[in-house]
Amino acid sequence: MNRVLRLLPGLGVAALATAIAWPISMSASVLSPLLIAIVLGILVGNVFPQLPDTFRPGLDFAAKPLLRLGIVALGAQVILGDILDLSWLVLVLAAVVVTTGIVSSVMLARAFRVDSDLALLIGCGFGICGAAAVAGIESTLKSKKEDVAAAIGLVILFGTLMIAVIPSLSAAFGLSQHTAGMWGGAATHEVAQVVAIGGIIGPAALQVAVLVKLSRVIMLAPTVAVLSLIMRRKETRTQSSVPASTTITSAEAAPGSTSDHSSAKTTPPAGGKRAPIVPLFVLGFLAMAGLRTFGLLPELAISGLGWIQTVCLAMAMFALGRGVQWRALKNLGAGPLGLAATTTIIVAVIALGGALLLS
Repeated sequence: MNRVLRLLPGLGVAALATAIAWPISMSASVLSPLLIAIVLGILVGNVFPQLPDTFRPGLDFAAKPLLRLGIVALGAQVILGDILDLSWLVLVLAAVVVTTGIVSSVMLARAFRVDSDLALLIGCGFGICGAAAVAGIESTLKSKKEDVAAAIGLVILFGTLMIAVIPSLSAAFGLSQHTAGMWGGAATHEVAQVVAIGGIIGPAALQVAVLVKLSRVIMLAPTVAVLSLIMRRKETRTQSSVPASTTITSAEAAPGSTSDHSSAKTTPPAGGKRAPIVPLFVLGFLAMAGLRTFGLLPELAISGLGWIQTVCLAMAMFALGRGVQWRALKNLGAGPLGLAATTTIIVAVIALGGALLLS
């Protein structure tokens, strides 16, 4: 009970932000509650950079367990049949975009003098589904909070720029709504930003853009699984590289020593406990997507899960947005900004090529 009470202040603030974001999004359909909640979190985080400690447990809970619950509920919005009706090659395009975004960001990290963990977060956020992907990946990577905040800030910055760039370039290139929507869905970071782009271009573009974007959202599950397997192997190598001589038993202690060396053994880096290859929230996401695809979820459940998804993700986005400090972004320097801009351009070019080939 005490633990629950400790969560209430932070959860209350996140819930209040969601309650503010939801009606605003209803009055402006191109803005999602998630995007507004992130902006509110950024504003609060920069106006009040040091909130009292009483708010921290609840905000931390919103940023992790609630986020994972929201991702599970998000799976109920994915109908694989709709994506395949568009073209099964859309899934291939999604896989290529995700892989290109991650690989290019990681490979260019050294050139831009960016830490490899931050580069991987940028690649996942720009390649998969924005801030939700960054937050979903960071628990697997055990990333620093500063890197997570920086990656989310860059997702918001460059994804927002895409809202203006893609419709403008689509008109300049003379693209049809179908092709422009496919490009927007394949190239843009956040689902909300994709909806905004589709809404600007036209109704035909909006439907295609959302379906293509959902095909990228699906890629979150295999990406987390692969990264979990890599981290698992790293932990195994780290444990196996510990020299046997580092274990000191009482028999090896110096004669006459009064110290108790019998417990002075090296502790495995992960405390003897390995992270699962596939996190439970990813399995939950896939299970929900499967249930929705095969028509095993009633409409009432789909509506309820949609509500849960929006509330949980909006609260999580507010909590994560609080960590986006403009002062910290300015202190990042030109390297992360250059890497984010380059990754955005690479993803956009690959996505445009795929959209032209599939249209």
